[in-house]
Amino acid sequence: MGVIRVGTSSWADREVLASGWYPRSANTPADRLRWYARHFPVVEVDTSYYAVPAPETTRGWAAATPDGFSFDIKAFSLFTGHPTPITALPRDLRPVGGPERVRRRDLSAGAYDEVWARFRAALDPVAAAGKLGAVLLQLPPWLAHGAAAQRRVVELAERCRPWRVGVELRHRSWFDGRAALDTVDFLRTHELGLVCVDMPQGHPSSVPPVLVATTELAMMRFHGHSDDWATGDKREKFRYAYGERELRHWSELLTELAGQSSELHVLFNNCCAGQAQRDAERMAGLLADAGYARPAPAGAAT
Repeated sequence: MGVIRVGTSSWADREVLASGWYPRSANTPADRLRWYARHFPVVEVDTSYYAVPAPETTRGWAAATPDGFSFDIKAFSLFTGHPTPITALPRDLRPVGGPERVRRRDLSAGAYDEVWARFRAALDPVAAAGKLGAVLLQLPPWLAHGAAAQRRVVELAERCRPWRVGVELRHRSWFDGRAALDTVDFLRTHELGLVCVDMPQGHPSSVPPVLVATTELAMMRFHGHSDDWATGDKREKFRYAYGERELRHWSELLTELAGQSSELHVLFNNCCAGQAQRDAERMAGLLADAGYARPAPAGAAT
């Protein structure tokens, strides 16, 4: 029976801060992270997608959390092929006269390698503390299945080694027909974890929830099923509360997925108004009822 860790995709989202989930006494980032870690044993770091954090910041994350806690850290947007604001780059690595949004091709090879070096340096304190769950490569929704795309994923993953890597594929072609078998085989061959997702269907960016573990660490992200998924407004896109029947059904599916792996990370991303924390708490309770002990990090309150 694999270990199941349940958490959320942020501990510092503005919607969470405004929801009242944190007590007033948790009035600093470190205090809020400590409070979060008393309730959940894993969290996804989203801020690293928008900018490479400073090592001083990540050392603070490691110091604020107890032994046994895990961070799944999202890769910087430049690496995964998303147009990145030039202001998100370290000032000394910004291309002179570059566009407002840059891609890899806009940087010299040396500058691109240096951004990676700084990203790895930022993750080193978390990894050294034994708290780096995985690096999450969230690929853009226009990256279609194919040999060139697979080579790109492998190249990114190699830059993350020896850390564990989770891959979220967001173009439906990866899962169409026989391509799904090729995708699973590809990820297993390269020891890459398939990040499964629950999300609204019927949109150009929709991918099905393929509940298959391709490495010893499996990952599941819950986006919700908002009717306003296509609006682009974050508050509306992720405004969704999972019902009791849904959570019970998913708890059964998650136990099956956990049976394929030694560890499963379950992350709720329906962040509006603190709903992710409420749904994660309920899911953790359902899994505990099914016999999965809630992994409380050492030193965390129970």
